[in-house]
Amino acid sequence: MQIQNYIPRALAIGAALALAAFAFGQVPPPPPSYPPQELDRLVQRVALYPDPLLSQIFAAATYPDQIPDAARWADQHHYLTGDALAAAISSDHLPWDPSVQSLLPFPSVLDMMASDMAWTGELGNAFLAQQPDVMDAVQHERHQAYDYGYLRTSPEVVVAPGPYITILPVNPAFIVVPYYNPLIVFAPPRSGFVIGGAISFRFGVAIGPAFAPWGWGVNRFAWGEHRVFINNAPWARTWVNRGAYVHPYAAVPRYNGPRPAEQHVLHERSERERQAARSGRERVEEHR
Repeated sequence: MQIQNYIPRALAIGAALALAAFAFGQVPPPPPSYPPQELDRLVQRVALYPDPLLSQIFAAATYPDQIPDAARWADQHHYLTGDALAAAISSDHLPWDPSVQSLLPFPSVLDMMASDMAWTGELGNAFLAQQPDVMDAVQHERHQAYDYGYLRTSPEVVVAPGPYITILPVNPAFIVVPYYNPLIVFAPPRSGFVIGGAISFRFGVAIGPAFAPWGWGVNRFAWGEHRVFINNAPWARTWVNRGAYVHPYAAVPRYNGPRPAEQHVLHERSERERQAARSGRERVEEHR
């Protein structure tokens, strides 16, 4: 069954639920509070991801309970790309938030998130409760990697230094997933270490116009304003309104009823395909 979501109605329902909880003496849990050092730790493994991908990861992490199922679906459908993958996402009537669906072209990213749910949950909670602080932590880590000489423009990404460091794909239709060791790139280089090989931007995924409904092409950070734009609209889900907030993905239907029969052969990634993503090598596809 398709659900039509409207922000004012959702907020009204959320407010009613909050009043009911108050009436019955149920006190909502306080928001988490992470010190700067802990936020640095939380963002390290994704801080050097290109801005468009990082924004989607932060949004999706606020729905951690949906990540494992989405990771499984992405793994089983990984051989689909482009229009075929976008069509499969639509035809399967997937129940997850569009922010989670936006990562389905990136099974390696969802696998990373699903394999460490404690980290994913903390990252999502931090983003809900302290979005400006999380963005500041990303900038702190990027400045460290840049100052130590690791983070630089490459054939795949453009790194723009300044008060706020941006990382953007050279080709907006090809989103790279960097591979790096946080213990290396956020610390002073050892004597004799080859700085240029510390970050690999060779693994990537083609993202074309078919993925526009999920925010690709119109998602970005406004670093100076501490705002994130997903699908060309500010991401305003917070710890307080997390039970009611609905982001305006007008072109992505919402479903909660029975799903139609699977129309595709399910192929999990081979170990060779997984290793390519884990080690930052060019994408390997064995199921065509």
